[in-house]
Amino acid sequence: MSTFNYKAVDALGHYANGQMHAQNEIDLEMRLTRMGLDLISVHRPSAILSCLKRHKVRQKDLLLFCFQMHQLSHAGIPLLNCLNDLQSSHENPYFQHLIAALSVELETGKTLSQAMAQHPTVFNTVFISLVHAGEQTGQLPLVFNQLFNTLRWQNELLSQSKKLLAYPSFVALVVLATLAFLMAYLVPQMAAFLHNMGQTLPLNTRLLIALSDGFVQYWWLLLSLPLLTMVGLSYLMHSSAAMRYRFDYLKLHLPISGAIVQKIIMARFSRYFALMYQTGIPILDALQMSQELVGNQVVAKALSQVHAQISGGEAMSESFNNAGLFPKLVVRMIKVGESSGALDKSLFTISQFYDQEVHDALQSLLKLIEPLLTVVLGLLLGFIMYSVLGPVYDSFSQLKI
Repeated sequence: MSTFNYKAVDALGHYANGQMHAQNEIDLEMRLTRMGLDLISVHRPSAILSCLKRHKVRQKDLLLFCFQMHQLSHAGIPLLNCLNDLQSSHENPYFQHLIAALSVELETGKTLSQAMAQHPTVFNTVFISLVHAGEQTGQLPLVFNQLFNTLRWQNELLSQSKKLLAYPSFVALVVLATLAFLMAYLVPQMAAFLHNMGQTLPLNTRLLIALSDGFVQYWWLLLSLPLLTMVGLSYLMHSSAAMRYRFDYLKLHLPISGAIVQKIIMARFSRYFALMYQTGIPILDALQMSQELVGNQVVAKALSQVHAQISGGEAMSESFNNAGLFPKLVVRMIKVGESSGALDKSLFTISQFYDQEVHDALQSLLKLIEPLLTVVLGLLLGFIMYSVLGPVYDSFSQLKI
C-alpha cells in the first residue's frame, strides 16, 4: 500500500488537501468518494521530503486524539467517520498520516485495536488492550475518556517536575558558567601577577592555579567527558540486561531521589492497573502488561513474582506482600479492594495518594536544592577569592613605605 498526497473538493466547493494510504490512484479516488470528496490532483510525496518530516508522536497528540475520540464516539458517530474527521484536525503531519492508516485498516474489516497493533511505537500494549476491552464490552467512549485522564495526569506530572526543576537548573548553570569564567580568565591573569611579584605562594593558591591550568588546557575533555559517560552508560544498559537491572536498582535506592522515583512508579502502576481492571482486563493479563509500564526492571521482576504466585492460587494481597518491594499502604489497599469488591477504587486511591506525595517531595527537594546551590556558589567564590587575594594582600602588607 502506497502513500499519496491529494487535492480534492467537496459538494460545497471547499478544497481539501491531505495524505492517504491506498493501493493505487483509482483506489484513492474511491476512498475519497466514500468521504464525499472529488479528487482533483494526486502525487506521491518526495522521499527526501518524507525523511525531513517529523516522524514523532508527542504526548500532546495522543492526549488530543483520546479526547476527540471520546467526544465523537460518545456522540454515536461511527469509528471510521471519527477517524476521517480527526485526520485534518491534527497539526502533526505524521499523526495525520497515522490516522489515515488506521482508517484504511478499518475499511479492510479490522477492528480499531487490530489497526493500532500495526503501530506499536505509537500505541503500547496497554493502550491497545484497553481499546480492545472497550470494543468487547461496548464501552469504547469510556475507555477513551479514561485514557485521556490518565495521559493528562502523566503530562501534568511531567510538566510539574520540569517547572519545579527549572530554577535549580538555571542556578546550577550560572554556577558552572561563573566557575568556568573564573578558571579560564580571572585566575590565569592573577596567577601571572603573583608570579611577577616573586612571592612564595601558599598551597591553596598553587592548587587553584594548577586546576586553572588544567581547565584551560583540557577544557574540551571536561566538556566531552559527561557526554561520553552518558553515551557509554546508555550503551551498557541497552546491551546488558544485568547492567540495566543494577541501574534500576540504584535509582530506587539513591538517598533523596530514590524515594521520589519509587512513589512515581507506584502511582503509575496503581493508575494503569486500576484502569485495566476497570475495563474488564483479567488480573493476570493486567499484571503481565504492567511489567512493561513501570519502566524499572526491579519492579517488573517483583510484578512477575506476584503474577506467578497469583497463578499458583495465592491471594493478590498476599502475593504483593511476599514480593517484599511494595509499600505496606499498597498491600493494605489491595487487601481492602479484594474484600470489598472495589479493587479499582482502592488502586485509584493509592494513585491519588502517591500523586500528592510526589508533589510534596518535589517541593521539598526544590526548597533544599536552592539554598544548597547558593552555598556551593558562595564556597567556590570564597575559595577562589581567598586563594587569589590572600597572596596579594600579603605582598602589599610587606611593602615598606
